[in-house]
Amino acid sequence: MDGDREIEIRDAAGRELARLDIDREKRTGAPEAVFAQGKAPEETLAIAEALVERRGHALITRAGRETLALLRRRWPDLRIAAHAGTALAGIPPEPAPGRGWVAIAAAGTSDLPVAEEAALTLESLGRESRLVADVGVAGLHRLLRRLEWLRQAAVIIAVAGMEGALPGVLAGLVPAPVLAVPTSVGYGASFGGAAALLGMLNSCAPGLMVVNIDNGFGAAVAAARILGHSDQRENSRA
Repeated sequence: MDGDREIEIRDAAGRELARLDIDREKRTGAPEAVFAQGKAPEETLAIAEALVERRGHALITRAGRETLALLRRRWPDLRIAAHAGTALAGIPPEPAPGRGWVAIAAAGTSDLPVAEEAALTLESLGRESRLVADVGVAGLHRLLRRLEWLRQAAVIIAVAGMEGALPGVLAGLVPAPVLAVPTSVGYGASFGGAAALLGMLNSCAPGLMVVNIDNGFGAAVAAARILGHSDQRENSRA
């Protein structure tokens, strides 16, 4: 084991739980997060504690109620997006110096859990985000009212289920990169988000980027990388 790159986590019985990738932030700009789905609450806690001890904070995604309750007992000031099953333990990083912020547009209220996962992920990365809800194409006037505000964002994360039309509409109206997140919201023929995913992939709006179904975390990391690359270019010109 390379002590500078990995931390080995074992349970009380000595069983190996995880090898934390400590070097990931240096390589990619984003640290490892804790994906809680499929893990026992105590396993998630042990991994999160190791990350907080090493980095000062840890992001936990896809956590159930029991896991969130255990995390809150450990960190009473835990930042939680409960419907998203996402939590931020420890002291969040200071906002990264930069000129841009990320707009998160949720097509409907039912899409908010994925949008909130993206927002808390961006907070864990020291990036500013601003969220607007219920701006889907079923009421296009609501989106148009927010259009000038959305045009001020450096990056936009558009979260939508059903037919997944919102990102394609936005990508044709704004200059910023649009990251599309299909959600598993919809009736039977939405096939758990597959219809929205395919609709976004087949959008005629050029330059639209699509992540996997319900992957607010992945979209947020991509947005932070776009902002970070932009900041580096600005600094190199200064």
